[in-house]
Amino acid sequence: MLDETTLVQRLGAEAIGTAFLVFIGVGSVPATLIVNGKAPFTMADLGMISLAFGTIVVATVYALGHVGGNHINPAVTLGLAASGKFPWSQVPYYIGAQVVGAVVGATAIIGVLGMKASDVGLGIATYGDISWVQAFTAEFVGTFILVFTIFGVIHRKAAAGFAGVAIGLVVFAAIIPVAPATGASINPARTFGPMFVQQIAGGSVKWEQLPVYLAAELLAGVAAALLYGLLTRTPADRDTAGPGVDLGDPAGEPETAGVPRARSL
Repeated sequence: MLDETTLVQRLGAEAIGTAFLVFIGVGSVPATLIVNGKAPFTMADLGMISLAFGTIVVATVYALGHVGGNHINPAVTLGLAASGKFPWSQVPYYIGAQVVGAVVGATAIIGVLGMKASDVGLGIATYGDISWVQAFTAEFVGTFILVFTIFGVIHRKAAAGFAGVAIGLVVFAAIIPVAPATGASINPARTFGPMFVQQIAGGSVKWEQLPVYLAAELLAGVAAALLYGLLTRTPADRDTAGPGVDLGDPAGEPETAGVPRARSL
């Protein structure tokens, strides 16, 4: 139960979870490119990268979800706040912890793989020969699907115990069609952290693309949360829902700490 943890513990869990996500998920990109050498990048490679992201999400949900909710994605945190299921006062702290975790995770990639990781791009999300409108659309759609699914599986009427598996699978699935367009960041912290570390490492970074990613991902998080609320809201929900409702509890009992056990990327 989250009412048994302090804010510092929850922020620590967010930072660690996001660091794990970036190190394993993003780190799988330069690892693949280094191992492949001059061999062409194939759909099988994309599948392995998607699997890396999906499996680490599953792991962090079950390892850290009970500590801090395991948002590990500012789009999820913002969506929860916009839908009234997370206190706005804690949003800056959660997002700050997620960004710190992403930077730490990206730094660990270079620490493990060396500067070769930076030489092959460090797995930063970029888009090439497409318009910013197409890139925005790709990131919006991918993030929307992710956050919408998260709200579904953490709902009090959802089957208990399967949130981690469902979220990991949707991450795996969403990356496959979105990655060829934008790298499938679908997470503002995952977008910024590797870019920041790549800049420090002396690599090339297309900072002008950052606003496209952030706007698409954050707007998608809010839109998905609000739409899911419209689709599922009942008269009973109007009487009981609010910042203190724990969506991870099938009984819908309120958390005394006012922090829902949202689980996500």
